[in-house]
Amino acid sequence: MRTWLTHPVHISWRLAALCAGFVSGVASVLIVTIGTPWALLSLSAVLLRRRAAVIFVVLSGVMVGNWYGGVVYDAMSPARELYGRQVLIEGVVVEDPSLSQSGELTLRLTNIRVEGRHYEGIVWASFTKDPDVRRSDRVTLRGLYEPGFGTFIGMMRQATLESVVRSVPGDLGRVIRDWFADAVRLGISEPQASLGIGFLTGQKSALPLDLSEALQIAGLTHIVVASGYNLTILVRLARRLFVKYSKYWSMLASFGMIVGFISMTGLSPSMTRAGIVSALSLLAWSYGRSSHPLVLLPLVAAITVAWQPSYAWGDLGWQLSFAAFFGVMVIAPLLQRYFFGRDPPGILRQVLGETIAAHLVTLPLIVASFGVISHVAIVANLLIVPLVPLAMLLTFMTGVCGLLLPMLVDVVALPAAWLLGYMTHTAQWLAGLSWAQAEVDVPVWTLFGYVGLLLLACWWMKRVTGYRLRDNNPIV
Repeated sequence: MRTWLTHPVHISWRLAALCAGFVSGVASVLIVTIGTPWALLSLSAVLLRRRAAVIFVVLSGVMVGNWYGGVVYDAMSPARELYGRQVLIEGVVVEDPSLSQSGELTLRLTNIRVEGRHYEGIVWASFTKDPDVRRSDRVTLRGLYEPGFGTFIGMMRQATLESVVRSVPGDLGRVIRDWFADAVRLGISEPQASLGIGFLTGQKSALPLDLSEALQIAGLTHIVVASGYNLTILVRLARRLFVKYSKYWSMLASFGMIVGFISMTGLSPSMTRAGIVSALSLLAWSYGRSSHPLVLLPLVAAITVAWQPSYAWGDLGWQLSFAAFFGVMVIAPLLQRYFFGRDPPGILRQVLGETIAAHLVTLPLIVASFGVISHVAIVANLLIVPLVPLAMLLTFMTGVCGLLLPMLVDVVALPAAWLLGYMTHTAQWLAGLSWAQAEVDVPVWTLFGYVGLLLLACWWMKRVTGYRLRDNNPIV
């Protein structure tokens, strides 16, 4: 007689359990180190077909992840020996520099060298001088080297910039992006131009500080950062345009869009997640298969953590990206089915549902990290997000016209300028309301309880509706 524990389980779920354990193991390195022998022995549990074996599969993943994370963490030990010293650090700018609210330029540096010696890890640095520093530049900074935070092995506050070296042609994706952005600015004034460029390329750093702050208060930052939302729109468009010719050309165009978008935006944590999700979803679609989000989520998380283990040690961008992905792919369709039945949602209802779902999941992370909550996020997303695809199209048309027919760009850019102006003023108006944002102080145990209740609600809606989550492909 079969019980729940002895029932067979598909290999995809065993793989998902292994990946979930792996990510947990890497994250646990900061607390405890288990060791390697048991991890290698326990991998045999993956071959077992019963549900009871899933427990051992998870433990296998935890031990393997803990061992792997320990190896990487130990490799960063030499960099920690520099804490408290005035050093001259040379490194490569791995993402677009950003301007903080205090007016400082902040950088992520990799390929670190100090006095000719290479060090593992990513360093966060800031300085007040604002020269022409771009992604892929090799910079030399002097300052006090301190312990880092989150994914950073170390940091330098208010450092002194000694030199900037830019290779030619350098980062080709960035060069093309900046070239196109200059063409957009021929027809659209600021800050609308930076907003449209942010939609297309995820270049948040070009936004004026006041607009960037308004978008943050209104809960709209996700629309102008390199994220899955922007990429999904572009990949879905490429797939649907070319599928009428053949599935081969549709796949080729879609993968080309993924590679091109990532080359322009850079490999941020959220962009890495979005690119892998899009690629795996496309592969599933091409073979006529569906991808279950609860299998896809831990698989992608494990791939990103294997590539950069420090993501699991406190990278907020990585955490928010996966939280929002869970909300959109799991909670949103369950809410639609539970409250509206089998009727397919229209664009307005879909956007509202996805916005609420993503907000519900990311809320505890935002509260725990910043101690604030936005009261206008849902309204702001409802008024602006449905228009983002149109704004992307109009901004793209403006850029193409600026490159090919600059004498006509002022006329072609009028619809884009009007729409982007509406978005800009709406975001600033909502953010300017006295009650738009509030500071909160919530105990950690309350946030964990909130997450538990949210998962319980998901289980209940799944049981009541009988909805198949695997039918929700993020690309189709």
